[in-house]
Amino acid sequence: MSAKASEVLQNAAAQGIRATLLRIVASTVLAIVKVVSGFLGNSYALIADGIESMLDIISSMVVLGGLQLASQPADERHPYGYGKAESLSALAVATTLFGAAIAIAIQSIREILVPHHLPEPFTLAVLVVVVVSKEFMFRKLFQTGETIRSGAMKSDAWHHRSDALTSIAAFIGIGIALLGGPGFEAADDWAALFASGVIAFNGTRLFHSAWREILDVSPPKEVIDRVREIAGSLEGVRAIDKCLVRRSGLILFVDIHVVVDGNLSVRVGHDIAHRVKDALLAADLGILDASIHIEPFVELQR
Repeated sequence: MSAKASEVLQNAAAQGIRATLLRIVASTVLAIVKVVSGFLGNSYALIADGIESMLDIISSMVVLGGLQLASQPADERHPYGYGKAESLSALAVATTLFGAAIAIAIQSIREILVPHHLPEPFTLAVLVVVVVSKEFMFRKLFQTGETIRSGAMKSDAWHHRSDALTSIAAFIGIGIALLGGPGFEAADDWAALFASGVIAFNGTRLFHSAWREILDVSPPKEVIDRVREIAGSLEGVRAIDKCLVRRSGLILFVDIHVVVDGNLSVRVGHDIAHRVKDALLAADLGILDASIHIEPFVELQR
């Protein structure tokens, strides 16, 4: 791994780990508040919301472990590094969303079928605080995930958005139950059932994204264009033929075909290939390794 790629990887992982640790602390506090308030305030929607937050804590720990492992340098047994650990942790986070959705849906149906007391008004105030806090955490985590190019962190951030949505649904359900009075107690549980659908939808979307990364999906077009631009601007490079880029967690691997004058000696062509590789590894793209294939310009004209 180049010094530049190693620095990018280590800085990105450290930034992600700090953000995830702060998120675990905040989620723990909010989960306790929601569950306790739900029990005291007769609101299963709030209890379900608290359970979802507890699963958020577990998913954050998974992301934390994935980031720590993904930041390890390549070794003899893992010559391509540990980047896939980050994608696998994103997949695990998406799976916990599915589990949360199923559990909340089952319990919501049970609560709908069993009459219970109206929720307490103070639960609405708790939910307002929760929605604001969760939306703030979503924005901060998602921004960090975008900055360090972490699919796991962005998946984890969506847990916060899901949490905020379930809290909004709970607020609406509790509000309807309180305004409607006796006979409307189940509105709280219908809100929790709706929330489970939102969670399942987000889980499906995030699972698909993580699965694509595991299958070596290409990064955005602008990243590939930047790789082509760097390689094509070097002296001796006549054109760029193929340019394949794949993501492995926080890092990239490049396989590029560089077109040079067909009359050049093998040594000169070899030197050009090294300059291309050095330039790509030095770029601020987080490229771990680049395979450079030299194509003769003369042969391409036949």
